[in-house]
Amino acid sequence: MSRRLLRPRALAAALAIAVAAAVTAAVAPAAQAATTTCSGTGTISAGDYMIQANEWNSSLQQCITYTGGTAWSVSTANFNTSGGAPATYPSIFKGCHWGLCTGNSGMPIQMSKLGSATSSWSTNQPSSGAYDVAYDIWFNSTPTTSGQPDGTEVMIWINSRGGVQPFGSQTGSANIAGMNWNVWTGRQTSWNIISYVLNPGATSVSNLDLKAMFNDAVSRGSINPNHYLIDVEAGFEIWQGGQGLGTNSFSVSTSTGSSGGGDTTPPSTPNNLALTGVTSSSASLSWSPSTDNVGVAGYRVYRNGTQVGTTAGTSFTDSGLSPSTRYMYTVAAYDAAGNVSSQSSGVTATTAAGSGGGGGSGCTATYAVSNQWSNGFTANVTVTNSGTAATHGWKVTWTWGGNQQITNAWNATESHSGSSETVTNASYNGSIAPGGNTSFGFQGTYSGSNPSPTLSCTAS
Repeated sequence: MSRRLLRPRALAAALAIAVAAAVTAAVAPAAQAATTTCSGTGTISAGDYMIQANEWNSSLQQCITYTGGTAWSVSTANFNTSGGAPATYPSIFKGCHWGLCTGNSGMPIQMSKLGSATSSWSTNQPSSGAYDVAYDIWFNSTPTTSGQPDGTEVMIWINSRGGVQPFGSQTGSANIAGMNWNVWTGRQTSWNIISYVLNPGATSVSNLDLKAMFNDAVSRGSINPNHYLIDVEAGFEIWQGGQGLGTNSFSVSTSTGSSGGGDTTPPSTPNNLALTGVTSSSASLSWSPSTDNVGVAGYRVYRNGTQVGTTAGTSFTDSGLSPSTRYMYTVAAYDAAGNVSSQSSGVTATTAAGSGGGGGSGCTATYAVSNQWSNGFTANVTVTNSGTAATHGWKVTWTWGGNQQITNAWNATESHSGSSETVTNASYNGSIAPGGNTSFGFQGTYSGSNPSPTLSCTAS
């Protein structure tokens, strides 16, 4: 499940069951020069799709290799996670994952206006290890989000091995799209999870009717029809092993409803794009609102021609920039039907020279348990810049009130002495613009009670 980027990704934590194998095949795309990333947060562009390493619950090496079209594989992995959350969810997606958006996705689409959603997926599944082969599909209450979606996570397991099972508990079964599914449901801290487990399992699906599954989830109360489909991901939650898992081909197609012919009119092009502030590591922008025949859902912000974020409002702060560097920004508007305007006229920003100081620094940290079981848990911490200048680094400290111990952390560096914890920023998320935030997470163990600690945050 996502976390996307930064699932940072918050992915559906899972436990343990097995489902067998079978069925169809798809044609692999033509080969080309391979591209590999071994970064836990690495991404590789694949045309209208994005491949993401998404290693969110482990520090062991994982490498993802892209060979062309939509074909990719886990070329290096040997995970050994036991129980609880998976180590990683390498995947390919279309839409917006934690603010990282692909082009020409047709999403977001409000569930009540969804006309069709289909997908085909062909995979390679090694005969050893513990993993699932699963779609991870996200709905959000608004058309876009740069953080954890707050609607519903729909997981569609086409296969698994090694005794793993979905989050929550089995609450039913269904025959959907001509196939039999076991249905699992659960609730995380701020979103619903519904999982469909194919019985028997398969190595591929062709023209899978995703909308039929969403309709079933609506009927069970798991999806709010007013929420928005924001992305479709397909990959592998891995607990043990993982090397050799791969995708031969993958496709997703979505459209709005056909009544009235659907909305095909894009919003007007944003204008009056202006630079409203700049620091050594951030640039703040504003623009005049666009108009649309139905309604503007949000805006895409581009830096040097590459999309760097989305927002529902008419302002945006781009952080994590390099000092004394020139950047060019444009903005495009989109509506709920996925129509996108032309990009605005550009504006340039040159970041200030780094000074190592500047005052006005400060931060706060909030703690939330995202999943908990009999002797373990996962938690997320959000660090917010409460000062008037961009941070260059941050540190969060606390003392456990019980016997909790962190076993691994992501998006940060963790150290401890007895019950005292110290967590500092990673190399890539120490810079936070004023009012902005970042997050880190960890997995831990405990016995007895698991009280939440009181956090202290300092920034430089």
